Amino acid sequence: MMLGLAYNGDGRDAIAVFSQIERGGLKPIDATFIGVLSACNHSGLVEEGEVQFSCIYDKHGSPPNIEHYACMVDLLGRAGHLEEAYELVQNMVIPTDSIIWGALLSACLIPSESQ
Repeated sequence: MMLGLAYNGDGRDAIAVFSQIERGGLKPIDATFIGVLSACNHSGLVEEGEVQFSCIYDKHGSPPNIEHYACMVDLLGRAGHLEEAYELVQNMVIPTDSIIWGALLSACLIPSESQ
């Protein structure tokens, strides 16, 4: 459900569903985190995405996996935060892979006002 909302640009609604999951006492799984990060990505909610990414470990005790990092790199890159995306890649606690570097390189192709 969250991904459907995310892909249709209803990021805030997807985040609301995620909040209901948490309030209901359910433990989010990796796919749930991907859903909420994708919702932030497709709706341009950078700050909310950063908060949700931090909560994966800080609140839920799960270390972010490669897919979570890829969502964040894509989110930051699409928003024009290339330096922040690169810094995130440099500080990953797990090895990078071609998906991470591909997300970062794709972000470099997105036109920005600062070019």
